[in-house]
Formats: sequence, structure tokens, C-alpha cells
Amino acid sequence: MIARRVRNWTGGTACAALLCAPFVTYAQDPQDVFAIPDAPTLTFYGTPGLIDMPSGEAMPDGQFAIGISNFGGTTRTTLSFQATPRISASFRYVGIQNWNDNGFSTYRDRSFDVRFLLNRESRYLPSLTLGLQDFAGTGIYAGEFIAATKNFSGGGLRGKLKVTGGLGWGRLGSSGGIGSPFGSTRPGFQAGDTGGEPGFDQWFRGEVAPFGGVEWQVSDSLGLKAEYSSDAYNPETSRGVFTRKSRFNFGAEYQVSDAVRLGAYYLYGSELGVNVQVQLNPKRPLSPLRTAAPRPYDIRPSRSSAPEAYSGEWAKSESVASTAVRDALIPLLEADGLTLIEAQTTAKTTEVRFSNYRYPATSVAVGRVARAMARVLPASVDTFRIVPIEDGLAQSVVVFRRSDLERLEVAPNASDALLAVSSVDDVAPSLAGGVENEDLYPDFAWSIGPYLAQSYFDPDEPIRADAGIRFNLSYSPAPGWIVAGELRHRLVGNISDGRTSDSVLPHVRSDAVLYAQGGDTTINQLYVARQWKLTPEIYARVTGGYLESMFGGVSSEVLWKPAASRLAIGVEANYAMQRDFDQRLGFQDYSVATGHASAYYEFGSGYTGQLDVGRYLAGDVGATVTLAREFANGWKVGGYFTLTDVSSEDFGEGSFDKGITFTVPVSWFLGKSEKQKLSTTIQPVTRDGGARLKVPGRLYNQVRQGHSQALENTWSGVWE
Repeated sequence: MIARRVRNWTGGTACAALLCAPFVTYAQDPQDVFAIPDAPTLTFYGTPGLIDMPSGEAMPDGQFAIGISNFGGTTRTTLSFQATPRISASFRYVGIQNWNDNGFSTYRDRSFDVRFLLNRESRYLPSLTLGLQDFAGTGIYAGEFIAATKNFSGGGLRGKLKVTGGLGWGRLGSSGGIGSPFGSTRPGFQAGDTGGEPGFDQWFRGEVAPFGGVEWQVSDSLGLKAEYSSDAYNPETSRGVFTRKSRFNFGAEYQVSDAVRLGAYYLYGSELGVNVQVQLNPKRPLSPLRTAAPRPYDIRPSRSSAPEAYSGEWAKSESVASTAVRDALIPLLEADGLTLIEAQTTAKTTEVRFSNYRYPATSVAVGRVARAMARVLPASVDTFRIVPIEDGLAQSVVVFRRSDLERLEVAPNASDALLAVSSVDDVAPSLAGGVENEDLYPDFAWSIGPYLAQSYFDPDEPIRADAGIRFNLSYSPAPGWIVAGELRHRLVGNISDGRTSDSVLPHVRSDAVLYAQGGDTTINQLYVARQWKLTPEIYARVTGGYLESMFGGVSSEVLWKPAASRLAIGVEANYAMQRDFDQRLGFQDYSVATGHASAYYEFGSGYTGQLDVGRYLAGDVGATVTLAREFANGWKVGGYFTLTDVSSEDFGEGSFDKGITFTVPVSWFLGKSEKQKLSTTIQPVTRDGGARLKVPGRLYNQVRQGHSQALENTWSGVWE
């Protein structure tokens, strides 16, 4: 890739990187502070368990798992995430061959699971998990369970033995039932159901059946499994997909690497199966982050030994002094991948505003700026005011005393000690009396590189993709202003071969196939934007042009976000016009006024929530709820759902809009400081209800990275 500056990669790039990641060996760092406990093995459903039955275990906190299995004409692909130490969620895509129902020779289905760890294994008690399987899908795999697992080792036993037992309902209670303790009425799977809605009325209803099994980890690499299954596979066997002759399953598994495990199995007395298990943890990068050591600085002499150094005579002319500070800091910050924006100094206090294009964590950049200031500032300056700026927006001011920096760097618990005597405060939009870096504007940046666009879950082809070359450019004539665009040329792909929309709503998202057929060379974006601060706590943005591949128009946004507040409130108003299918300069007849009021909240420990209420592209009105977890190294995994006044029947397959989002920092793969990130969103189905306009440069994620919660979560980086 040729580029002056590249900020983010999206879509298929992220998927491709994640697929390659398991085949890279984890680097072993003896000082690794993120010690990850042993992970349980996965079932054919891609969740912790035996072969086809669940166990009482949970994955390590933050673990991300991919399971791909095949047997009896059924292929399952599952993404699982241990969202908290006790709660995990899974999304599954299934293809069942020889279904021959409703015109489908291969039946394809999407489902969601959630599991709750009720008890961690102790010396005497097993781990205990309660789970809901396919709780909001069509119901083909709908079932609930409670499972317990206990590990045994020593006493002459070679390796480790794991014993699991449990009770299942629904799909997991369809064979060997022993009664209906919570009611016998339970609707079964109905072919043709659009799914998407939780089946509250059937959870833990109907027959309950026991299941169980053992797992013997013979060595570090080899494991053996045997289980008794409580799944009768009624939908499959009734259609002749395969013949179930036994309730017992057997398998052998081999640990290929830290991340990859392969298995071969004999299932239900008639079928051979295979299972590929991949597990990654955001806390454990493929390569330990290697950051160049910060430059040393000299400790100031004491006031008694060098009183003249503290006289402040050098700052009698603040303008001259600020210019000297600016000129001294520019090369030092550039050497650390930082850009000085503005500086202002008095005899005792210096404020430096800067932009960070290298370090994933703003706290690392703050520490580098502080060291550079300590190297060049006269001894009389004892108060440092450091202001990170993102695309012209001053985020906050980090304030601490120089004497604390000198005193605490080698102290025990240095990070916590410095944080205790520092403050993160709101900062004025501009710096009164500051001296600007005159070489920053106008600024022109460009890049050329590949792109990969993907389309998921077409009934005829689960994954479709287009690949080609993209050309990005941006021009910034002044702080906060940008003119930017992206031109794409498709070289190969098959998204245009997909099915056209049958939606009864305005086709605001479901015409992706027609847009793909529109042409090979397209203008993906072309817009002008300005963003600025109205007050120390209020930010604003206006963007106009071709905002995304399907819509153009004008977007405006105001955000209230105090630097020390967990809460933020925003309002966005847009007027959007649907673009022509060729994605050049023309528009179709459809236009809509859309907008949202948004509330954002940081719960702590990296967990965030967002509520958006307003009008969507199809004219429907409703709300979107988003929950996400962000790790200190920049990994972010989240999920969202949208409910509007569109009925489930009018929405179509899936009943309502929902999806899963992933953001992975490039530094996690490369092991060096890079601010770029890979992002993608996976939707079980793309329909028109609950569709929101895609606008470049929304304010919240720009602003929060330099505020107190984000800085405190990564504060140890201030010494790096």
C-alpha cells in the first residue's frame, strides 16, 4: 500500500485478517501480564462442551471463538464471545443439505445463543452453566440446558479427565425425556418461520432429558471424547437428511497450535464428522507490542542549588517564549510520531496541543509529550497542560506537575501514583495566546490500496464478495475542515449475482445487488465536513456530499460530552437522498429527513452502551440499543438491535435489524505501535427497517478516546 496517512481499514479486510490470525503462533512473552487460563474445547455448535452437547464451562474472559463443523449433511459456523467472565454470546450460521422443503435443497438458518456461568469450579463443586440455544431464531435448534462439569487429575491418572452431566429442554430434550417439570406445552420448529423474535413462551417448557459425557486430555496435544446425546434430530431425520441409529457419539481431537484444534468423530451410529475450533483472546496479541523506549530527560536542579534557573526571566515576553518552546518541541514530537499543533507558556505553566498518529492509546502519547516538555522547558515551568487534538477537536487537558513526573517515574505503582495527582479536565476550543505550528495547513493526504466488500447469508451463496482497488484522498485547508473522497474500481466479485429485494418498505438497504450491478468504477464517498467546539463541553459537526455508497445529503450533529463524565448526549439531523445505482453523481427520486437523539454511557472496565432514538432511512421511527466491550489494546466487540414501528411481517426475514461489530487494532497483529484499526459489521440479514444513514466522522468515538475513562483505562501507558 502506498500512502501518506491511512486511518482505518474496514469490512472484508478485518474478516481476512481474523481468519489468518489463528495460523500465526502466539508470541511467548515471559513478562506477559495477560495470563490467559486454559480454554475449554468446543462442540459442533462452536460453544464449550463435549461433541454435540454443552458443558458447564465458560471460556476465559474476553475469549473469541470460531467453530466450523460438518456431519450428516450439516455445516455449522459459529462465532462466540465471552463478553463478561460469566456471560457469553454466540451467533451461528447453518447449512443443511438435502432438506427439500419450501423449494430449498439446502436449508440455511441463523441463530443466537447466550450462556450464563452460575458457579465456577472449586475443589468440591463443579462449574455450572445455564444456556439458551437459538433463543431468537427460527427455532430449529431452540433448546435450553443446565450443565455441570468437574475436572479430575492426579492419583495415577494420566492427563486430565473432565466429566459433564446436564439436563436439556427443547431440541436438547427431544431424546430420552424424563418428564415436563415446568409445563408440557412447547411449539415445535415450523419451516418457513422468519424468526428473529425471542421465544419466551417456550423456554424450559416441554420434555426434559439428561445428557452427559467424558473428555480425556491424554496429552498436551491429544484429547478423546465420548458423550450420551439427548438430541433426537427430528427435523433432519424426518426429511431423510441422515439416519440416527444411536444416542452415543465418540471423537478424537488434536491441538495444532495455541489457537487451533482439530477433531474427527463418529456420531449417532451412522455419521462421520469433523470440527475445526479456533480461539483467540484480545488480551493476548499475536505479537507483543514493541514500542521504542522513550527519550530520557534530565532532572531539574533544586531551587536552592540553582535559584537563577527558577527566576522566570526567560518568559518575560510570553510570545517569544512560546515560539521558542514550539520550535524546540516540533522535532522531538515528530521523532515520536506526534505532531505539535500549538504551544503557549508562562514562566510556570506550559500548555501543549498535539495530534497523535502513531499510538493506539492516547495515554502513551501524553507520556511522550510530557517527556519532551521536560527535556526542553526551563526549570521554572512546573505545571504541564497537555491537550490531545483529534481532527481539530481539543479533547481534554491532562494536567500534572513536573515535579510529580520526576518524583514518581521510578516509584512503586508509578502509574497509579501519577494518576492520583493528575487531572483530566474540559478544555477551551482554542488556546489564548498560543503559537501555532505554521507548517500544518493546508494538508493533503492520499492512499492507494485494495478493498474487499462482502455480503453475507444470501440463500444461494452464504458469502459473496467483491475485490478491487480504492483511491482515497483528503484535503484540509484549516483546522476542523476536510474535503475527502474515495474512488473504487472492482476487479473481481460476485455480489451482483445475488437475489434482488422483495421488501415492501422503501429499498434503502436491500438493493445492494442493484448497486453492485451498477458499474465497476464508483464514487464511494465525496464530501466536505467541518467540525468544531462550541464550548469546552460541546462539539459540533456538519457534513455534506456523497456520504456513503447508497445515500448523499447533509448531516449535522451536536454532542455534549464533558471530559470527566461517563455520560454523553448527542443530536443528529440529516437530509438524505438515495444515489443512483451506478454510484456516480446522480440521485434517484427517494429522499428522507432522518435523525436521532443519542445517549452514550461508559459503565467502566471497557463496557459501553448507546441508545439512539429517532427516524430511520425508510421513514420508520424507533430506537437502537448497542452494547460493546473495548479492551485496553483497542479490540472492540459489540452487538446491537433496532426496534421500530415496522411490523415483523413488513420487515421480513429476521423480524428486526440486529448485528455484531468487530474492531481490531493493527498493532495486535504487527506488534508495533499503529493507530490504524480494522472494522467490520456482520448482520444476519440486511433489510430496510431500522436502517441508519452512514456518516463519516461521527463525533462520539473521536472525542471519548481523549477523555478520562479512556485515559484511565490505559494510564499505565503514560510511562511507555
